[in-house]
Amino acid sequence: MTKISVLYPNRKGARFDVRYYLDTHMPRSIKLLSRHPGFKGVAIDRGASGAEPGTDAPYIIMCHFLFDSPEDFRAAFLPHATTLQGDLPNYTDIQPLIQFRDVLLSRTREADPTRLTP
Repeated sequence: MTKISVLYPNRKGARFDVRYYLDTHMPRSIKLLSRHPGFKGVAIDRGASGAEPGTDAPYIIMCHFLFDSPEDFRAAFLPHATTLQGDLPNYTDIQPLIQFRDVLLSRTREADPTRLTP
């Protein structure tokens, strides 16, 4: 599995409209990219802080797409690249960093809706 991370560095004076990103850009992205059978999922993280208490997070937002392979991501993304990249000025003035990664281990704990937490 391949994880494609789109990272928006946190820099002084940067503009990032989180509401637009979550309510408009990402639903459009998910709708277009998830049509490809290699699409497995997406997660969006907002930086809360740096490693030291009271420091800023290095990234404002991190988007992580999961696809079967880099080729699957490219096949899903390239037909819509102009549309998706053209939307960038509507929510930020930050040039994102993009990294492809091989997922070596991934595990999540399934929530049990019948289990009550004290």
